[in-house]
Amino acid sequence: MKDTTTVSVIKADVGSCPGHIIVPKEMIEIFRKHIKEEGLNKGLLTDFYVFNCGDDLESILVHKRGVDNEEIHRLAWDGFLKATEYAKMHKLYGAGQDLLSDAFSGNVKGQGPGIAEMEFVERKSDPLLIFACDKTDPAAFNLPLFRVFADPFNTAGLIIDPKATKGFKFEVMDVYEHLKVTMSCPQEMYSLLALIGTTSRYAIKYIYINGEELPKEESIAASVCTEKLNVAAGKYVGKDDPV
Repeated sequence: MKDTTTVSVIKADVGSCPGHIIVPKEMIEIFRKHIKEEGLNKGLLTDFYVFNCGDDLESILVHKRGVDNEEIHRLAWDGFLKATEYAKMHKLYGAGQDLLSDAFSGNVKGQGPGIAEMEFVERKSDPLLIFACDKTDPAAFNLPLFRVFADPFNTAGLIIDPKATKGFKFEVMDVYEHLKVTMSCPQEMYSLLALIGTTSRYAIKYIYINGEELPKEESIAASVCTEKLNVAAGKYVGKDDPV
């Protein structure tokens, strides 16, 4: 079995300055200290980074445990709880807003926090870009990702790079019915655009290298958080703020 690296980007809005504007530095430091002491120092993580995007507390967790790992998800969940305690104590805006349950169920999916994970085999050169949005929907990434991985007028490598000319496969989610379909570009480009243009319902979830059947950890190119907070809560509790 090949050695893989997993990057888990987990975020939640658990309190901010009035108006959903920005996470106070004290909350960021509480969360960072928790991730370092309970994650990095105890061997769960190989690296991490904590930051904010507007009123969202964000974590980039690098580890060797694969996607959907309970220990990694619990690490982030417990950190959000600690930050929420501070937010409630200081009567901050929207304290604990994205935590839809008081108890951890083994996975943060469906419990409020947003998450995008990618397990991959590291290559000699493997730059990794993390994008975070505030006050928008998962489909906010539809057009940028299409332009990067399917539009040759944007990405010249799709024409001149032998590894890229085979194109990419896009896994698209129906965020309400939790159905998915995979479409290959350039072969199914028009059908893909017809779906992802309906941004209220369809969002790109994963992108893989097209062509020969490679294991997912060798072909994955992008991962997007498609959780809908309001669908999980059954009522409007704020925007989804995807990563």
